[in-house]
Amino acid sequence: MNSFKLIETSNGGSVKNDLLSGLTVALALVPEAVAFAFVAGVSPIVGLYGAFMMGLITSIFGGRPGMISGATGAMAVVMVHLVREGNILGGSDMAGLQFLFVTLILAGLIQVSAGVLRLGKFVRMIPQSVMMGFVNGLAIVIFLSQLGMFKSQGQWLSGTPLYTMTGLVALTMAIMIGIPYVTKKIPAALTAILVVSALVIFGELETETVRSFIVANGGSGIQAGFPSFSIPTIPWSWDSLWFMLPYACILAAIGLIESLMTLNLIDELTDSHGSGNRECAAQGMANIVNGFFGGMGGCAMIGQSIINIKSGGRGRLSGITAAIALLLFILFGANYIEQVPIAALVGVMFMVVFGTFAWNTFRIWNKIPPSDIIVILLVTVLTVLFDLAIAVLAGVVVSSLVFAWENAKRIRARKHIDEFGVKHYEIYGPLFFGSVELFNSKFDIANDPDEVIIDFKDSRIMDQSAIECVNKLTERYLKNGKNIHLRHLSSDCVRLIQKAEKICDVNVLEDPDYFVAIDNFRKAQQRLAEA
Repeated sequence: MNSFKLIETSNGGSVKNDLLSGLTVALALVPEAVAFAFVAGVSPIVGLYGAFMMGLITSIFGGRPGMISGATGAMAVVMVHLVREGNILGGSDMAGLQFLFVTLILAGLIQVSAGVLRLGKFVRMIPQSVMMGFVNGLAIVIFLSQLGMFKSQGQWLSGTPLYTMTGLVALTMAIMIGIPYVTKKIPAALTAILVVSALVIFGELETETVRSFIVANGGSGIQAGFPSFSIPTIPWSWDSLWFMLPYACILAAIGLIESLMTLNLIDELTDSHGSGNRECAAQGMANIVNGFFGGMGGCAMIGQSIINIKSGGRGRLSGITAAIALLLFILFGANYIEQVPIAALVGVMFMVVFGTFAWNTFRIWNKIPPSDIIVILLVTVLTVLFDLAIAVLAGVVVSSLVFAWENAKRIRARKHIDEFGVKHYEIYGPLFFGSVELFNSKFDIANDPDEVIIDFKDSRIMDQSAIECVNKLTERYLKNGKNIHLRHLSSDCVRLIQKAEKICDVNVLEDPDYFVAIDNFRKAQQRLAEA
């Protein structure tokens, strides 16, 4: 029996699948890293180094085995402004790159702090509608980024070059669709890349390759040495720090949001659970290392992560293999990798687009609230037009406002006067900043009797606005010479009121059966009447 037979990993995968899927991912990383380096305004080797270091460190220390990290477009579009302004501030064409390295170190420290402070859990607060908008927008972004590959020397392909490119892309996609019906022992993406590459090389077809793509964008190839340690040199001053700090915060936020949302998506695909806090720390460490070793940094890559998962990669070995294979390509295999046709890699990414887009969005279109549809569309459009951080933030804000509005309308009050002339207000629904106004409208202070009980059995005081509301309501009753009592406050609400003694002076009835205190009051009234 072959000793290389599927050795199972703790994630249900195998060494064989991890190695093969890692090799597939490495091939797909090359043009992506080069393209994003050009977007950021840095050398292609800086992008390749970034992909190698991000992939290796996060695969070893990250919180999601099987997830791939590298240079990403979401961060590259921010870096280009940083590099350009850094060149001006530093007074040379290389100053911007040095500012980028220091900014990556700062961003990495922020990300590590987020992991140490266990802030990764807050990704759970992102609604499903935002997640759907995120994956749909990201699928569109990936698709649009691949359209740029249909250009040569800045001009759109036409005639035979266009037909050849389109045909090879279609062939790659057809192979990826058909291979799983034949065998699932080898990754479909790797098979497609090898077959199409062989067809181009041995068939002597004229089409764009990795090398021609790099040369067309001002590069001279991908061969270089091992990344070396270097302390970035910038003019150290408060002006430099204030210049870099906003960029560091933005890059850290974008990196964490994209990484944590990709982690959630991979969790769903693999029916497993990753550690968000550990991933935050690993992403930060990787960006710090990039700053000292000359890489452009990055974050989790949803496209490559899906390629890895679909190819059978489940363990850390798949990401480690991808990173090491990428480094070997840079050091020794550049001549071979540069011959891979761009069409094969575009075809693979197109399949990623189809796998990423949440097609069930159309199926549930008429089954979900209109507010969720608006959020999905909003996040999708903002992801395409701006960046992930803005899109997710806007989606969460809108979802939160909708939630607050819907809950604000649920506050109700059932009123009755008992046989002792005490008026009861039975409150239903949460009392918080959004429902305060409607809550106040339920009370008729001028016409209420001298004793009033507000029963929170089916409600809860949620925040500071609610405490202040109860405080003001109490003051209004007291000014009218009337007593107010609170009933059925939950223990956490009681603690909340007690912490606000200086601003909320109320009589909290804590009798377990809620009868003794008021009954004693009534008996005293009866004795006085009889006397």
